[in-house]
Amino acid sequence: MDDSVIHAISILSDNSKGVLRDVSDIMASNEANIVMAQASVLQGGPSMGRSFLYFEYEEINETGKLLEELRNLPCVHEVRTYQPLSRIYGKRIIILGGGAQVAQVAMGAVNEADRHNIRGERISVDTIPLVGEITLADSIDAVCRLPRVSVLVLAGSLMGGEVSRAVERVKEFGIPVISLNMAGSVPQHADLVVTDPIQAGVFAVMQASDLAVFDIDRVRGRVF
Repeated sequence: MDDSVIHAISILSDNSKGVLRDVSDIMASNEANIVMAQASVLQGGPSMGRSFLYFEYEEINETGKLLEELRNLPCVHEVRTYQPLSRIYGKRIIILGGGAQVAQVAMGAVNEADRHNIRGERISVDTIPLVGEITLADSIDAVCRLPRVSVLVLAGSLMGGEVSRAVERVKEFGIPVISLNMAGSVPQHADLVVTDPIQAGVFAVMQASDLAVFDIDRVRGRVF
């Protein structure tokens, strides 16, 4: 989706029943097609206990009218506009696995992302070191619920079983999976297997980039 036609707003409101319904009704009546929505309750600061709603929506003709109607809701305290997250944090690389391997993959990804972001792209790198088959499988499944994920990298010494089945579910969402060359069955399920963790991070960013010539479809199933 072209982020040039996406707008973003946040709404600070009372934490009460029906707020999301009322906000959604106004956005629908103004023909704002919501493409992303988040809701949370603030846990600190002067607005602690209030609801924070964030929406991204496709461009409409009368944004001013939409904002005015939202601000007139009795439950709403503040409405702000932003650039969409795709223009700020951009595409996301998610790295999961053991701490030492995750750190090395992240090093390669961050260094490569720096080169691309200097040229105007936006690619961000998210990592979390985890151990345990079920813990890893749950975290891999959660990748499908994260916005703007372009590539998942699995970095560890041994992964298989439920982790491999979770990898297949992520691939069904269209998210490419890069794996380190490790013991277990995960490398057999990944789109690409890379021995050097730094190079794995570089490949992940090149796959996410709109400017790089790397295409994982051309090397799918290969081991480097």
